[in-house]
Amino acid sequence: MNRRLLLSLIAGAVMLPRVGHALPAPPPLRRLHLVNAHTAETFEGTYRNDSGPIAPVLDELSVFLRDFHSGARVAIDVALLDFLAAVMGATGQTTATILSAYRTPETNATLARTHFGVAENSQHLYGRALDVHFGGNLVETMRAARAMQRGGVGWYPSSRFIHLDSGPVRNWDLDEAGLGTLLLGGRHIRFNSKGELVISSTGGRGRVPLMMHGNRPMTVRQRLARLRELARAEYLHRRH
Repeated sequence: MNRRLLLSLIAGAVMLPRVGHALPAPPPLRRLHLVNAHTAETFEGTYRNDSGPIAPVLDELSVFLRDFHSGARVAIDVALLDFLAAVMGATGQTTATILSAYRTPETNATLARTHFGVAENSQHLYGRALDVHFGGNLVETMRAARAMQRGGVGWYPSSRFIHLDSGPVRNWDLDEAGLGTLLLGGRHIRFNSKGELVISSTGGRGRVPLMMHGNRPMTVRQRLARLRELARAEYLHRRH
């Protein structure tokens, strides 16, 4: 259950107060150049104009960003496209390679059984998430995306890709060993090998524990309450 809670936070199923202040977003690009890593298909075109999103182009993107396992498609959230376009525009990326876009519940369940970090209620299920690789400057691109605070940003350094979604603002890192860390308000939130919640901050030479386990392992409800308490404290601190 500890991993399930962490993954629910990644998926955005658990709502936390927004902390910090987003940097002003540059005017988004209106034209995207995308490559599908699995089908080798490409998309290049303008998806919005002065009147708003262009319906026929969004329909084309729905096909391009379909679940390549089954061929099923869904309407892609325009806010997600705007997020991707803003990130590309801010970092000078001219092309994005799509590793994963829409997933059916069946595809997502299959991935969840074989890959750590796949949330049961993933934003991919709703056409609100993309796993993306760029030609270079991945770390800088990830940092720029997080500074915008327009949704979820996951960093997978070992696999060299970035997750973007238009769900709640949250950040996380997942390494090749499947050890997840949720980043919130300058704090690292994770579960250790015993299933105990650990909240720490970075500073000096390493991480300093701020809150560890008590005499008994905490229940899922207790862990969730701690996470909410931390988020609330960070939110109130930022307001003063």
